[in-house]
Amino acid sequence: MNGFRLYALVLGGVGAAGALYLLLRRKPITPDQLEKQRREFLDQVGRITDGTVIDVNEVERDQYKTSIFLVFQYDVAGVSYEASQDVTYLRHLINLHSCRLGLPTSVRYDPQNPGNSIVVSEKWIGLRQ
Repeated sequence: MNGFRLYALVLGGVGAAGALYLLLRRKPITPDQLEKQRREFLDQVGRITDGTVIDVNEVERDQYKTSIFLVFQYDVAGVSYEASQDVTYLRHLINLHSCRLGLPTSVRYDPQNPGNSIVVSEKWIGLRQ
């Protein structure tokens, strides 16, 4: 009987540990959450430079969803960068119809990685009208 009790305790402990792991593990981060974290990071540490809006593109993700990308260009330390930002969830903050070719804008970028940049966030808008 001692052998069976030992096996029962081991199996119960493994089952409890597995259940605890499933309850406490971190949920996977979605791409939208990752983009929001990137915008919040750039709001805190980003520097600002002048840039220009090049285009506004609408890209179909799947049959039911589309993403809106704001394409812009800017210079940092003599190097020219061209980037895009997904503004799908921020479109209520900006007028996409006024974003035309050559629209001047302010760009917030990471000083350690100037290719990481934004034009719009929840707390800051660089578009000029």
